[in-house]
Amino acid sequence: MPKTVNRDVYTPPSMRIAMPRLGLLRNDLPTTVDLLKRRRADLISESLIDDYVALNWLEWNGGGLKLTITGENLYKQMVVRTDDSTNP
Repeated sequence: MPKTVNRDVYTPPSMRIAMPRLGLLRNDLPTTVDLLKRRRADLISESLIDDYVALNWLEWNGGGLKLTITGENLYKQMVVRTDDSTNP
């Protein structure tokens, strides 16, 4: 059942997106960033883009997508964790 949104109280986007979906978005962020770097945003699904924009991880800029500061910070944390897990 979808969550109801009370318009009188601010609900952050991370609370409006289900936790399993939020985990999938985090896991897919490095792939999304790689596609953006290769200028292949056409390969990113619209639903992913919508969710990333809602979470303020991506933003539209002059007809293109770019990482926000929040998205950059999250991406950097994920890259460091990936590097730490591959280097014993």
